[in-house]
Amino acid sequence: MLTIVRHGRTLANASGELLGRRDPPLDDLGRVQALKIGEALHDVERIISSPLTRCIETAQAIRDCGHNDVGIEVDERFIEIDYGTLEGALVGDVPAETWARWRSDPSWSPGGAESLDDVSIRVADALDSLRDSRTADRSVVIVSHVSPIKAAIGWALGMGPDIAWRCHVAQASIHRIIIEGDLPRLLEFNQTSHLSG
Repeated sequence: MLTIVRHGRTLANASGELLGRRDPPLDDLGRVQALKIGEALHDVERIISSPLTRCIETAQAIRDCGHNDVGIEVDERFIEIDYGTLEGALVGDVPAETWARWRSDPSWSPGGAESLDDVSIRVADALDSLRDSRTADRSVVIVSHVSPIKAAIGWALGMGPDIAWRCHVAQASIHRIIIEGDLPRLLEFNQTSHLSG
């Protein structure tokens, strides 16, 4: 079972900025969200994280919720998309023609950034490696970001990178993929019930 988690909130997320490779820590709410994720997860046998601080902090919170014997592995393939010159821009300030171009061509990247095709390829490579290493028998948690999580959902469903525009990945959400044989199956998408209360 693969449990894929989006990291807790940062101030940049709260401000509505495009947050790619910049490396801010979790904010106060983000730390609470990370703890709630950890409390919701059980039988964690392996934790893999993006190298960025917001994911490492979330992974540490998961580990600290009763999984102290589990190490945190860092895998660069689960890092957030590189937004290039759009890094830090407010979502509402991105020109409509830029969004239109981005949505119409998954191989295009704004301002020398990474394309959705590129993200899908590296995430699929990481997930194929996990599938081929008999991960089906283990409970693996992956802590990542919006774009790689959408790519993982596309991988599970056998769809291309344009799925990124057709799904929403909430802050601190949980997603589950079952690996059985050659075909992964999406079991749970965008679960946020652990954040209430």
